[in-house]
This record gives sequence, C-alpha cells and structure tokens, in this order.
Amino acid sequence: MPFETWLLYLITCCGIAVVPGPNALLVLTHGAIHGRRRTLFTISGGVLGFALVLTLCALGLGALIQASASWFTALKIGGGLYLVWLGFGLWRAAPVSLEMAGMPSLRRWSLFRQGLVSALSNPKALLLFTAFIPPFLDPHRNLIAQTAAIALTYAVVEFCVEYLVASAAHRVRPWLARTGRRFNKVCGGFFVVFGLALPVHS
Repeated sequence: MPFETWLLYLITCCGIAVVPGPNALLVLTHGAIHGRRRTLFTISGGVLGFALVLTLCALGLGALIQASASWFTALKIGGGLYLVWLGFGLWRAAPVSLEMAGMPSLRRWSLFRQGLVSALSNPKALLLFTAFIPPFLDPHRNLIAQTAAIALTYAVVEFCVEYLVASAAHRVRPWLARTGRRFNKVCGGFFVVFGLALPVHS
C-alpha cells in the first residue's frame, strides 16, 4: 500500500474510531465502573472482533475486485454513498445516552467476551468496513499484505482511541451529555466528506 493511501486510510480510521458506537459506549461504561486497567480486557475483545470482521471483508472484497474491474468501481461508488448516508444519519441522531445504574462487577473474561461479541455482532461494522475498504485496495498489489496493513492499522487506532475513552470515562460522560448533538454533527460531516471523496480516490 503506497504511503499516501495508507495515510488517508489512517485518517479515515481515526474518524471512524471516534464516532460513538456500541463498543465505544461499552468501553466508556466499563471504564467508568471498572477502571481503565480492567477495561483493557473489554477493549482487547472489541479490537480482536473488529480485526476479524475487517480481515474477512478485505479478503472477500479483494478477491471480488481482482476478478472484476467494474465491480471495483461499483463498490467504490456504493461505499461512498453509504458513508454519505451514514453521515446524514449521524448528523440527525440524538445525543448518546449512557445508563450505568445497577451494572454488576464483571470478571476479566466476561469483559473480554462482551467486547468481542459487541464487535462481532454489530451489523453496522460489517457494512461500514465493506463500504470504506475498497478505495484502499489495489488489485495489482499483494492482497494479503494489504489486508494485514489495513487490519493492523485499524486495530491500533481503535485500541488507542478506546483506551483514551476508558481512561477519561468520568470526564467524557458529562461532556457528551452537554455537546453530544454537536459532536454527532461534526462526525456526521466527516463521514459525508469522506463518502464523497473516497470513490474518486485512485
């Protein structure tokens, strides 16, 4: 993967990772209740789940792209449109709500399992990865190497962002309550911009 393409992918990963999703909210909640050290198990489970889903998406899409140039173009356009649609949906979304009352203390394996299952069972993650991966795959380069770079980069970004969220859980909660709708608009605008830009990225 060329450095310029990887850099754009890295920026996209950062934008995706900061948008509050099921795993981010789970980490935020666990961080506030169990502390950042125990929440590392939640984060590790989620990162592993996302890496597995992303790898499967990349390998499947890569094989399809290598088989048909027209499918490659169609996936890029379709993926860009999906990101735009996702951005508008996030723009209109209500602020996130975090309810922690009555949540019991969990063992390390339970924390890891919750993070893993949350990532693997999230259909939006599958759709999102399917949408934004094609522009970063080059059918003329080694698919395995590209998949490894894509999965590893996203895993590192996701881990860092979720660890920061867990570490600042008590501070982030009131901030999201105050500025949640504005935050959604900024993130939604990010998705719209990248949804329009990614299909034309060569």
